[in-house]
Amino acid sequence: MTLAGPVPARDALVLAAGNGDRFQNGTGQSKLLQPFLGQPLILRTLDTARQAGITSFEVVLGYQADCVRAVIERGAPQGVTVHFSYNPEWHLENGLSVLTARARLEDRRFALLMGDHLFESRVLGGLLQRASGRDGSLLAVDTRPADPLVAAEATKVQMDGTRIVAIGKSLDRYDALDTGLFVCAPALFGALEDAGASGDTTLSGGIRQLAGRGLMFGVDVGDANWYDIDTIADLESAETLLGAQPEPA
Repeated sequence: MTLAGPVPARDALVLAAGNGDRFQNGTGQSKLLQPFLGQPLILRTLDTARQAGITSFEVVLGYQADCVRAVIERGAPQGVTVHFSYNPEWHLENGLSVLTARARLEDRRFALLMGDHLFESRVLGGLLQRASGRDGSLLAVDTRPADPLVAAEATKVQMDGTRIVAIGKSLDRYDALDTGLFVCAPALFGALEDAGASGDTTLSGGIRQLAGRGLMFGVDVGDANWYDIDTIADLESAETLLGAQPEPA
């Protein structure tokens, strides 16, 4: 692969528009505002990304947009800039949220983060500096054997070497799980439009378009932790595991 450019990506697009139907906390409050180890989940995502080298965020809002925005504006990491977009169709598929931010990011590479996913800064930091060609995009994948219950809910990935050749929740044969952590070329926006024209408005639909063009690559997370917070039980499990780990030196 050839170098993508002389400077690592420093922008991140954060999807924070959904309402988390499976996150039943009894209040209807956005799960992104749920405390995780004493910090709202969305702020944990931004802090981890800043530690990885992100200096500018584009956050796509939707459900409870005013509340989520207020929490971010009060608690965003120091030394970063934050811009907000609003997706009025936040109740639909997440590919539409990505397209909402197209005008702000279509001239540069950017990290693409899910507001409700937990990850380690070292994984994103490695992705930001990795070469993938001018139009290539990267996805952090987990090749470790997965619990069948986890795999049943996860988006799965088929690989040919480092190249991603298929992605989706219903794959019968797969080599890794999708962690929801990307570094994308602007080519993603056109791929999402092409997928949408055929009736697929999911982010995975756009990624499948890139994979079909040979432009999607997987990077193994190795022994790193990551968590997709869909339910209260997911959050409590992640708190127990991460809260028991020693602070990095």
